Amino acid sequence: MMNEQLKRLLNEKAKLYNQVGFIDRDPISVPHRFLKKQDIEIAGLFAAVLAWGNRTSIINNSNRIMAWMSEQPHDFIINHQDIDLKPMMQFAHRTFNATDLLYFISFLRFHYRKHNSLEDAFVPTKKYISTNVGDALIHFHNYFFSIEHPERTKKHIATPARKSACKRLNMYLRWMVRKDRCGVDFGIWNKIMPNQLICPLDVHVANVAHRFGLLSNTKSDWNNALQLTQQLKELNPIDPAIYDFALFGLGAEERY
Repeated sequence: MMNEQLKRLLNEKAKLYNQVGFIDRDPISVPHRFLKKQDIEIAGLFAAVLAWGNRTSIINNSNRIMAWMSEQPHDFIINHQDIDLKPMMQFAHRTFNATDLLYFISFLRFHYRKHNSLEDAFVPTKKYISTNVGDALIHFHNYFFSIEHPERTKKHIATPARKSACKRLNMYLRWMVRKDRCGVDFGIWNKIMPNQLICPLDVHVANVAHRFGLLSNTKSDWNNALQLTQQLKELNPIDPAIYDFALFGLGAEERY
């Protein structure tokens, strides 16, 4: 398929799936329940980190956490008492369990007591100047585990330093950074620009991208995430991550 044909198809599919009508069936529906910036950040992080497996379970389990936080995640993170954590002791979503959940809460309290936004956990400077978000992801991983932590929780925060595609964190960054008028992504962060985002890469996206000749293989790793994003920049250098809607929609919705 020639580039113009591919661009036309991907633009059509991005327009189709980048619509508020698809929010309810997607994990992004969890942060969309909130208006306060910090609530959106926290709800979005949990929804993204839990985003593997059945989408209904992802949404339901993320909403359970929000309910335990009395639907005010930022206030809960800052002001909760130990007794408020008791309902969470039996939580489990696949391999993410109560130990992991309690550490996330501990880290978020540590962070928000010093910073106004979770964006500072990815970019501690006033502006992000790297070519792509790889350095931001590495910084977040190192910072996230800079306080005493359970070793098991490390498997839930990926890093390019270990060649991971970092699909869920790249998806989270897309939610927080991308800006358009469609009402899906939030665009509430300003240090990272949309052209620095890396397209979230999972099995569905890798398979579709390989069929289109955008990837030479179907591996879901950091090198392929970079390669795919570079190819997408040839179609849209300003906003390559918009094609996540198209590639994921073709793979997950249409079983392309």
